[in-house]
Amino acid sequence: MTFGLFWLADASGKVLQGFRAPLFAGVIALAVTYLLTPFVRKVAIRKGAVDDPKRDDRRVHTEPTPRWGGLAIYAGIAAALLIVLPFAYPINPYPVYLIGLLLVGAGIVVMGALDDLYQFSALKQLLIVLAFAVAIQFFQGPGGAVRVGGIGYAERWIPFGVWAVPITAIYIFVVTKTMDTIDGIDGLTAGIAAIAGATLSVVATQEVLQMLEFRQHYQGPLGPEKFVIGEQPRVALVAAAIAGSAIGFLRHNYNPAKIFMGTGGAQLLGFLLACISIVGAMKTATAVAIFIPIFVFGVQIFDAFFVVVRRLRSGSPITQADKRHLHHTLLRKGLSQRQAVWVLYLAALALSGVLLLVVKYFG
Repeated sequence: MTFGLFWLADASGKVLQGFRAPLFAGVIALAVTYLLTPFVRKVAIRKGAVDDPKRDDRRVHTEPTPRWGGLAIYAGIAAALLIVLPFAYPINPYPVYLIGLLLVGAGIVVMGALDDLYQFSALKQLLIVLAFAVAIQFFQGPGGAVRVGGIGYAERWIPFGVWAVPITAIYIFVVTKTMDTIDGIDGLTAGIAAIAGATLSVVATQEVLQMLEFRQHYQGPLGPEKFVIGEQPRVALVAAAIAGSAIGFLRHNYNPAKIFMGTGGAQLLGFLLACISIVGAMKTATAVAIFIPIFVFGVQIFDAFFVVVRRLRSGSPITQADKRHLHHTLLRKGLSQRQAVWVLYLAALALSGVLLLVVKYFG
Protein backbone atom coordinates (compact mmCIF):
# COMPACT_ATOMS: atom_id res chain seq x y z
CA MET A 1 0.00 0.00 0.00
CA THR A 2 1.52 3.31 -1.06
CA PHE A 3 -0.12 5.53 1.54
CA GLY A 4 -1.49 5.30 5.07
CA LEU A 5 -4.87 4.88 6.69
CA PHE A 6 -5.04 8.62 7.37
CA TRP A 7 -5.16 9.28 3.64
CA LEU A 8 -7.56 6.43 2.93
CA ALA A 9 -10.03 7.72 5.52
CA ASP A 10 -9.65 11.22 4.14
CA ALA A 11 -10.25 10.16 0.54
CA SER A 12 -13.33 8.15 1.48
CA GLY A 13 -15.07 10.96 3.37
CA LYS A 14 -17.89 13.11 2.04
CA VAL A 15 -16.89 16.51 3.45
CA LEU A 16 -13.81 17.95 1.76
CA GLN A 17 -13.16 14.55 0.24
CA GLY A 18 -9.42 14.04 -0.17
CA PHE A 19 -8.55 17.52 1.08
CA ARG A 20 -8.68 17.14 4.86
CA ALA A 21 -5.15 15.77 5.25
CA PRO A 22 -3.55 18.53 3.11
CA LEU A 23 -5.63 21.14 4.93
CA PHE A 24 -4.38 19.78 8.26
CA ALA A 25 -0.77 20.21 7.07
CA GLY A 26 -1.53 23.70 5.73
CA VAL A 27 -3.14 24.87 8.97
CA ILE A 28 -0.20 23.66 11.07
CA ALA A 29 2.31 25.38 8.76
CA LEU A 30 0.25 28.57 8.81
CA ALA A 31 0.01 28.65 12.62
CA VAL A 32 3.70 27.91 13.24
CA THR A 33 4.91 30.51 10.73
CA TYR A 34 2.42 33.12 11.94
CA LEU A 35 3.41 32.69 15.59
CA LEU A 36 7.15 32.45 14.96
CA THR A 37 7.54 35.41 12.59
CA PRO A 38 7.47 38.16 15.30
CA PHE A 39 10.29 36.35 17.14
CA VAL A 40 12.31 36.07 13.92
CA ARG A 41 11.72 39.77 13.29
CA LYS A 42 13.28 40.64 16.66
CA VAL A 43 16.29 38.41 15.96
CA ALA A 44 16.80 40.00 12.52
CA ILE A 45 16.77 43.49 14.02
CA ARG A 46 19.21 42.46 16.73
CA LYS A 47 21.60 40.91 14.18
CA GLY A 48 21.39 43.80 11.75
CA ALA A 49 19.56 41.92 8.97
CA VAL A 50 17.59 45.00 7.98
CA ASP A 51 16.75 46.24 4.49
CA ASP A 52 17.64 49.93 4.15
CA PRO A 53 15.44 51.66 1.53
CA LYS A 54 18.23 54.17 0.87
CA ARG A 55 20.60 51.45 -0.38
CA ASP A 56 19.41 51.88 -3.99
CA ASP A 57 16.61 53.58 -5.88
CA ARG A 58 14.66 50.43 -6.78
CA ARG A 59 13.35 49.97 -3.22
CA VAL A 60 9.72 51.01 -2.81
CA HIS A 61 9.46 50.85 0.99
CA THR A 62 10.30 53.97 2.99
CA GLU A 63 11.34 52.58 6.39
CA PRO A 64 14.14 50.14 7.33
CA THR A 65 12.54 46.69 7.49
CA PRO A 66 13.97 43.49 9.01
CA ARG A 67 14.50 40.46 6.78
CA TRP A 68 15.06 36.75 7.53
CA GLY A 69 11.37 35.87 7.31
CA GLY A 70 12.49 32.74 5.46
CA LEU A 71 13.49 31.24 8.81
CA ALA A 72 9.88 31.30 10.01
CA ILE A 73 8.60 30.02 6.65
CA TYR A 74 10.98 27.06 6.78
CA ALA A 75 10.05 26.30 10.38
CA GLY A 76 6.34 26.23 9.52
CA ILE A 77 6.83 23.86 6.59
CA ALA A 78 9.16 21.55 8.53
CA ALA A 79 6.85 21.43 11.56
CA ALA A 80 3.82 20.55 9.43
CA LEU A 81 5.64 17.72 7.68
CA LEU A 82 7.14 16.34 10.88
CA ILE A 83 3.71 16.28 12.54
CA VAL A 84 1.43 15.15 9.72
CA LEU A 85 3.46 12.72 7.62
CA PRO A 86 3.80 9.99 10.31
CA PHE A 87 -0.02 9.80 10.36
CA ALA A 88 -0.35 9.87 6.57
CA TYR A 89 2.48 7.39 6.01
CA PRO A 90 2.95 5.25 9.16
CA ILE A 91 5.45 2.89 7.51
CA ASN A 92 7.69 5.25 5.51
CA PRO A 93 6.80 8.85 6.37
CA TYR A 94 10.00 10.43 5.07
CA PRO A 95 11.37 9.11 1.76
CA VAL A 96 14.91 10.03 0.82
CA TYR A 97 13.92 12.81 -1.58
CA LEU A 98 11.82 14.50 1.11
CA ILE A 99 14.68 14.34 3.61
CA GLY A 100 16.75 15.95 0.87
CA LEU A 101 14.20 18.73 0.44
CA LEU A 102 14.33 19.53 4.15
CA LEU A 103 18.15 19.42 4.29
CA VAL A 104 18.78 21.35 1.10
CA GLY A 105 15.96 23.75 2.01
CA ALA A 106 17.73 24.48 5.29
CA GLY A 107 20.90 25.20 3.32
CA ILE A 108 19.04 27.63 1.07
CA VAL A 109 17.62 29.49 4.06
CA VAL A 110 21.04 29.75 5.72
CA MET A 111 22.77 30.96 2.54
CA GLY A 112 19.93 33.42 1.96
CA ALA A 113 20.29 34.77 5.48
CA LEU A 114 24.01 35.28 4.86
CA ASP A 115 23.23 37.02 1.56
CA ASP A 116 20.89 39.38 3.40
CA LEU A 117 23.85 40.36 5.59
CA TYR A 118 26.75 40.37 3.14
CA GLN A 119 25.14 40.87 -0.29
CA PHE A 120 26.59 38.10 -2.46
CA SER A 121 27.33 38.87 -6.10
CA ALA A 122 24.90 37.74 -8.80
CA LEU A 123 27.39 35.12 -9.99
CA LYS A 124 27.83 33.66 -6.51
CA GLN A 125 24.06 33.48 -6.03
CA LEU A 126 23.70 31.74 -9.40
CA LEU A 127 26.32 29.13 -8.53
CA ILE A 128 24.82 28.51 -5.07
CA VAL A 129 21.31 27.92 -6.42
CA LEU A 130 22.58 25.70 -9.25
CA ALA A 131 24.63 23.67 -6.75
CA PHE A 132 21.52 23.10 -4.61
CA ALA A 133 19.48 22.24 -7.73
CA VAL A 134 22.00 19.55 -8.66
CA ALA A 135 22.45 18.25 -5.10
CA ILE A 136 18.74 17.57 -4.52
CA GLN A 137 18.66 15.17 -7.47
CA PHE A 138 20.96 12.71 -5.73
CA PHE A 139 18.58 12.19 -2.81
CA GLN A 140 16.75 9.26 -4.35
CA GLY A 141 15.25 6.07 -3.05
CA PRO A 142 12.08 3.94 -3.12
CA GLY A 143 9.88 7.06 -2.99
CA GLY A 144 11.41 8.48 -6.14
CA ALA A 145 13.69 11.41 -6.91
CA VAL A 146 13.47 15.07 -7.84
CA ARG A 147 14.41 14.66 -11.47
CA VAL A 148 12.77 15.26 -14.86
CA GLY A 149 13.65 11.96 -16.51
CA GLY A 150 12.05 12.68 -19.87
CA ILE A 151 9.00 14.03 -21.64
CA GLY A 152 5.89 12.49 -23.13
CA TYR A 153 5.15 13.27 -26.77
CA ALA A 154 2.52 11.72 -29.06
CA GLU A 155 1.94 8.82 -26.64
CA ARG A 156 5.67 8.15 -26.53
CA TRP A 157 8.15 8.61 -23.70
CA ILE A 158 11.36 10.40 -24.68
CA PRO A 159 14.02 9.91 -21.97
CA PHE A 160 16.57 12.64 -21.32
CA GLY A 161 19.27 10.21 -20.26
CA VAL A 162 22.42 11.94 -18.98
CA TRP A 163 20.83 15.30 -19.77
CA ALA A 164 18.20 14.79 -17.07
CA VAL A 165 20.45 16.25 -14.35
CA PRO A 166 21.29 19.58 -16.09
CA ILE A 167 17.75 19.98 -17.47
CA THR A 168 16.26 19.47 -14.00
CA ALA A 169 18.83 21.81 -12.44
CA ILE A 170 18.03 24.57 -14.93
CA TYR A 171 14.30 24.17 -14.34
CA ILE A 172 14.71 24.35 -10.55
CA PHE A 173 17.08 27.32 -10.92
CA VAL A 174 14.64 29.27 -13.12
CA VAL A 175 11.68 28.79 -10.78
CA THR A 176 13.79 29.51 -7.69
CA LYS A 177 15.39 32.63 -9.09
CA THR A 178 12.21 34.07 -10.61
CA MET A 179 10.45 33.68 -7.27
CA ASP A 180 13.31 35.66 -5.73
CA THR A 181 13.38 38.42 -8.36
CA ILE A 182 9.64 39.06 -8.15
CA ASP A 183 9.98 39.76 -4.40
CA GLY A 184 9.92 43.52 -4.84
CA ILE A 185 6.80 44.80 -3.07
CA ASP A 186 5.01 43.87 0.14
CA GLY A 187 3.19 40.55 0.07
CA LEU A 188 3.81 39.69 -3.58
CA THR A 189 6.02 36.61 -3.33
CA ALA A 190 4.19 35.19 -0.29
CA GLY A 191 0.84 35.50 -2.07
CA ILE A 192 2.10 34.08 -5.36
CA ALA A 193 3.74 31.16 -3.51
CA ALA A 194 0.52 30.47 -1.59
CA ILE A 195 -1.46 30.32 -4.84
CA ALA A 196 1.14 28.07 -6.49
CA GLY A 197 1.32 25.73 -3.49
CA ALA A 198 -2.46 25.48 -3.21
CA THR A 199 -2.73 24.78 -6.94
CA LEU A 200 -0.15 21.98 -6.83
CA SER A 201 -1.90 20.51 -3.80
CA VAL A 202 -5.29 20.50 -5.55
CA VAL A 203 -3.80 19.02 -8.73
CA ALA A 204 -2.19 16.20 -6.76
CA THR A 205 -5.38 15.56 -4.78
CA GLN A 206 -7.46 15.44 -7.95
CA GLU A 207 -5.07 12.85 -9.35
CA VAL A 208 -5.42 10.74 -6.20
CA LEU A 209 -9.23 10.88 -6.20
CA GLN A 210 -9.45 10.09 -9.91
CA MET A 211 -7.11 7.12 -9.53
CA LEU A 212 -8.95 5.80 -6.45
CA GLU A 213 -12.24 5.98 -8.31
CA PHE A 214 -10.73 4.29 -11.34
CA ARG A 215 -9.24 1.49 -9.23
CA GLN A 216 -12.59 0.97 -7.52
CA HIS A 217 -14.49 0.47 -10.77
CA TYR A 218 -11.78 -1.08 -12.93
CA GLN A 219 -12.78 -4.49 -14.34
CA GLY A 220 -9.88 -5.12 -16.73
CA PRO A 221 -7.33 -7.96 -16.73
CA LEU A 222 -4.48 -6.16 -14.99
CA GLY A 223 -6.03 -5.78 -11.55
CA PRO A 224 -6.52 -2.40 -9.81
CA GLU A 225 -3.28 -2.73 -7.82
CA LYS A 226 -1.36 -2.21 -11.05
CA PHE A 227 -2.49 1.41 -11.19
CA VAL A 228 -0.07 3.02 -8.75
CA ILE A 229 -0.98 6.28 -7.03
CA GLY A 230 2.66 6.95 -6.17
CA GLU A 231 3.73 10.16 -4.44
CA GLN A 232 0.69 12.29 -5.27
CA PRO A 233 -0.86 12.10 -1.75
CA ARG A 234 2.44 13.13 -0.16
CA VAL A 235 2.92 15.90 -2.73
CA ALA A 236 -0.53 17.25 -1.84
CA LEU A 237 0.52 17.45 1.83
CA VAL A 238 3.88 19.11 1.13
CA ALA A 239 2.40 21.63 -1.31
CA ALA A 240 -0.34 22.50 1.18
CA ALA A 241 2.28 23.02 3.90
CA ILE A 242 4.16 25.42 1.60
CA ALA A 243 0.95 27.33 0.88
CA GLY A 244 0.01 27.46 4.56
CA SER A 245 3.40 28.74 5.61
CA ALA A 246 3.32 31.43 2.91
CA ILE A 247 -0.13 32.56 4.12
CA GLY A 248 1.03 32.62 7.74
CA PHE A 249 3.94 34.84 6.77
CA LEU A 250 1.75 37.01 4.54
CA ARG A 251 -0.10 38.26 7.60
CA HIS A 252 3.12 40.04 8.66
CA ASN A 253 4.35 40.82 5.14
CA TYR A 254 1.23 42.39 3.62
CA ASN A 255 1.50 46.12 3.01
CA PRO A 256 2.73 47.83 5.11
CA ALA A 257 5.15 44.97 5.74
CA LYS A 258 6.61 44.47 9.22
CA ILE A 259 9.19 41.99 7.90
CA PHE A 260 10.55 40.76 4.57
CA MET A 261 11.15 37.10 3.76
CA GLY A 262 14.60 37.95 2.40
CA THR A 263 16.62 36.02 -0.16
CA GLY A 264 16.37 32.79 1.84
CA GLY A 265 12.58 32.88 2.08
CA ALA A 266 11.93 33.69 -1.58
CA GLN A 267 14.44 31.13 -2.84
CA LEU A 268 13.19 28.49 -0.40
CA LEU A 269 9.61 28.86 -1.64
CA GLY A 270 10.69 28.78 -5.29
CA PHE A 271 12.98 25.80 -4.74
CA LEU A 272 10.43 23.68 -2.85
CA LEU A 273 7.63 24.48 -5.29
CA ALA A 274 9.84 23.61 -8.27
CA CYS A 275 10.87 20.30 -6.71
CA ILE A 276 7.34 19.35 -5.69
CA SER A 277 6.04 20.17 -9.16
CA ILE A 278 8.57 17.67 -10.57
CA VAL A 279 7.64 14.91 -8.11
CA GLY A 280 3.90 15.50 -8.38
CA ALA A 281 2.13 17.66 -10.94
CA MET A 282 4.55 17.00 -13.81
CA LYS A 283 3.76 13.29 -13.50
CA THR A 284 0.14 13.80 -14.49
CA ALA A 285 -0.96 12.91 -18.02
CA THR A 286 1.94 13.61 -20.34
CA ALA A 287 -0.18 15.83 -22.59
CA VAL A 288 -0.75 18.15 -19.64
CA ALA A 289 2.55 17.92 -17.75
CA ILE A 290 4.53 20.14 -20.12
CA PHE A 291 2.14 23.03 -19.37
CA ILE A 292 2.35 22.75 -15.57
CA PRO A 293 5.20 25.30 -15.11
CA ILE A 294 3.57 27.77 -17.50
CA PHE A 295 0.36 27.88 -15.47
CA VAL A 296 1.66 27.42 -11.92
CA PHE A 297 4.67 29.74 -12.23
CA GLY A 298 3.43 31.85 -15.13
CA VAL A 299 3.44 35.25 -13.41
CA GLN A 300 7.04 35.14 -12.21
CA ILE A 301 8.35 33.46 -15.37
CA PHE A 302 6.68 36.10 -17.55
CA ASP A 303 8.05 38.79 -15.25
CA ALA A 304 11.59 37.43 -15.65
CA PHE A 305 11.20 37.17 -19.43
CA PHE A 306 9.78 40.69 -19.58
CA VAL A 307 12.69 42.10 -17.55
CA VAL A 308 15.44 40.25 -19.46
CA VAL A 309 14.08 41.40 -22.83
CA ARG A 310 13.90 45.03 -21.68
CA ARG A 311 17.43 44.90 -20.28
CA LEU A 312 18.82 43.39 -23.47
CA ARG A 313 17.07 46.00 -25.59
CA SER A 314 18.53 48.79 -23.47
CA GLY A 315 22.01 47.25 -23.43
CA SER A 316 21.97 46.72 -19.65
CA PRO A 317 23.44 43.60 -18.00
CA ILE A 318 20.67 41.05 -17.43
CA THR A 319 21.77 40.63 -13.79
CA GLN A 320 21.57 44.35 -13.00
CA ALA A 321 18.80 45.15 -10.50
CA ASP A 322 16.38 47.83 -11.72
CA LYS A 323 12.75 48.92 -11.79
CA ARG A 324 11.66 47.03 -14.91
CA HIS A 325 9.62 44.34 -13.14
CA LEU A 326 5.86 43.97 -13.56
CA HIS A 327 5.13 45.34 -10.10
CA HIS A 328 7.28 48.42 -10.77
CA THR A 329 5.38 48.96 -14.04
CA LEU A 330 2.05 48.77 -12.21
CA LEU A 331 3.27 51.23 -9.58
CA ARG A 332 4.30 53.67 -12.32
CA LYS A 333 0.78 53.39 -13.73
CA GLY A 334 -0.48 54.87 -10.47
CA LEU A 335 -1.50 51.73 -8.59
CA SER A 336 -0.76 51.41 -4.89
CA GLN A 337 1.29 48.48 -3.60
CA ARG A 338 -1.87 46.69 -2.48
CA GLN A 339 -3.56 47.25 -5.83
CA ALA A 340 -0.47 46.05 -7.72
CA VAL A 341 -0.16 42.81 -5.75
CA TRP A 342 -3.86 42.06 -6.23
CA VAL A 343 -3.56 42.52 -9.99
CA LEU A 344 -0.76 39.94 -9.99
CA TYR A 345 -2.62 37.69 -7.52
CA LEU A 346 -5.61 37.67 -9.89
CA ALA A 347 -3.33 36.85 -12.83
CA ALA A 348 -1.87 33.91 -10.88
CA LEU A 349 -5.34 32.74 -9.82
CA ALA A 350 -6.58 32.90 -13.41
CA LEU A 351 -3.67 30.78 -14.66
CA SER A 352 -4.18 28.30 -11.83
CA GLY A 353 -7.88 28.09 -12.56
CA VAL A 354 -7.21 27.22 -16.19
CA LEU A 355 -4.73 24.53 -15.12
CA LEU A 356 -7.17 22.95 -12.69
CA LEU A 357 -9.82 22.74 -15.40
CA VAL A 358 -7.33 21.19 -17.83
CA VAL A 359 -6.19 18.59 -15.27
CA LYS A 360 -9.77 17.80 -14.29
CA TYR A 361 -10.87 17.05 -17.83
CA PHE A 362 -7.62 15.85 -19.45
CA GLY A 363 -5.39 14.79 -16.54
